[in-house]
Amino acid sequence: MTAQPYPSLARPTLRLLTLAMSLGLGSAAWAVQPPPAAGNAATAAASEMPELTDRVIVKYRNAANASQVDPATLAKAQMAGNRSGVRLSHQRARGDGNHVLRMDKRLTVDQARTLAQAIQSGDSNVEYAEPDRIMRIQLVPNDPSYASQWHYYETAGGLTAPTAWDKSTGAGITVAVIDTGYRPHADLVANIVPGYDFIGDTFVSNDGNGRDADALDPGDAVAANECGGTHAAQSSSWHGTHVAGTIAAVTNNAVGVAGVAYGAKVMPVRVLGKCGGYTSDIADAITWASGGAVSGVTATATPARVLNLSLGGSGACDTTTQTAINGARSRGTVVVVAAGNSNADAANYSPASCSGVITVAAVGRTGGRAYYSNYGASVEVAAPGGDMSTGSTNGVLSTLNTGTSAPGADSYAYYQGTSMATPHVAGVVALMLAKNSALTPDQVDTMLKSTARAFPATCSQCGAGIVNARAAVDAAMGTVVTPPPPTTTTVAETTANNNSRTAAQAITPNPALVNGSISSKTDTDYFKVTLAAGKTLTATLTPPATGDYDLYAYNAAGTQVASSRKLTGLVDSVTVTNLSTTTASTVYVQVKYYSGVSGTTAGKYTLGLSQ
Repeated sequence: MTAQPYPSLARPTLRLLTLAMSLGLGSAAWAVQPPPAAGNAATAAASEMPELTDRVIVKYRNAANASQVDPATLAKAQMAGNRSGVRLSHQRARGDGNHVLRMDKRLTVDQARTLAQAIQSGDSNVEYAEPDRIMRIQLVPNDPSYASQWHYYETAGGLTAPTAWDKSTGAGITVAVIDTGYRPHADLVANIVPGYDFIGDTFVSNDGNGRDADALDPGDAVAANECGGTHAAQSSSWHGTHVAGTIAAVTNNAVGVAGVAYGAKVMPVRVLGKCGGYTSDIADAITWASGGAVSGVTATATPARVLNLSLGGSGACDTTTQTAINGARSRGTVVVVAAGNSNADAANYSPASCSGVITVAAVGRTGGRAYYSNYGASVEVAAPGGDMSTGSTNGVLSTLNTGTSAPGADSYAYYQGTSMATPHVAGVVALMLAKNSALTPDQVDTMLKSTARAFPATCSQCGAGIVNARAAVDAAMGTVVTPPPPTTTTVAETTANNNSRTAAQAITPNPALVNGSISSKTDTDYFKVTLAAGKTLTATLTPPATGDYDLYAYNAAGTQVASSRKLTGLVDSVTVTNLSTTTASTVYVQVKYYSGVSGTTAGKYTLGLSQ
């Protein structure tokens, strides 16, 4: 694997991994920019309290406007309460048949929901019953620049962090940032635990010595052509400090910015210096940070449950890195890596293409794929990484340093890249593990993908969706919040009678419900659907009660690929899967008369199409 930022190297034996930043060295996107002024946000105390309630709401069908519940009716609810170990009494009437019943002790919301279901199932007069949940304020940090951290709270491209903070702050979890090291930034240092410097080559380390327990970042600036070949000079990036701030900047301290998992701790592990870093050093860092043994290095006292690798290089995953990742996973550590910033398939980059990692693509402020972000089947999820092509403040704001070469003063700056998206996900994983430390790496991966929200803008091959911090924490706590189903668009059939496949009506909404009719016994209707890569189309035909209509599906060449021919009045359904992971396909769906009624009124049917 060739993994280097420049065309060639002065030392041909160097095998380097470059920072996963956008555009590469010398890009204007990496210029340090001061954050805009931001007003103080309202402050609210973080809530780690469990969700409990001592009430249920019951809607009775025949108790409208009654101030009390009939004793016999109340007795049925009380019997359900007795079976759940609580005593129920009437609290108050809400009108229109709604009544609040009170328990003699608090239950969890899940327990109260089970009780409500028992009340409903035990009394046919109950229209519905549900917990009377206690709502709380959502945490809004008082850090003055939090308002500029759109990537935490905005609806389109954000992380839904505020609603997750009401349940978890990541307390008790250590996240290793395997990167350039760190600066003792005033808005970060309180959340730093001892790390290590794994850079053995003194040219790369730039600190005058080899491996040691000092993970401070001395700077990674390079002069023009210093790394071999022809390249421009570059100032120090302070990349690890920026990444660490996104994960766990000190929050609610009325200073600077907030972190995703501000109750967690960051272990800085230095592997990147001038011109990048060696694969062998990075593999040792993965092993050590996750609690494994590395020869000549004292074991860490605070093994990390999460590893953040905002770095990468070209080429498929190598054996050395994969072996280290396998070891980390065997110790229960979740490995989160950047997809890369080459606007290319992440399968051709490492560690993005390694097995068992959570590979993260980047979205901009609109929620669509950032122009630089890698993509492909290797990507699990996406997260806000910023897109400063649309404005300098549309990047990710975090902790930095003013030094152009050697360290200077504390500062804050906007960066963009999958390097910035990755710590958002690592932070969410810390929030999840803080609520359920028993989760395995595979369980975390599954929960992140199953709770991710749909992309509000185009992000082809960016994984399951944008990481949803609140829903992921709920899943970790065992209370998965199911996102609302997509809105079905009703479409009127406009095909000519007995139309052909070449004259098929194109159906673009997803999902769609076609209202059609078989106007004569010779009528047949064709519809054309573009099936996205990797998706499955489900077509469901509901005929009139006395009509027998059949359902067929054909590929772009006109070959039949599925059919359903059930009897009169029965619903027909077929599915067609696009096996391609990169290219959309065309599917033709046919509704055909077989027997029974027909006509523009008697022959009405509906055809559901979803993918």
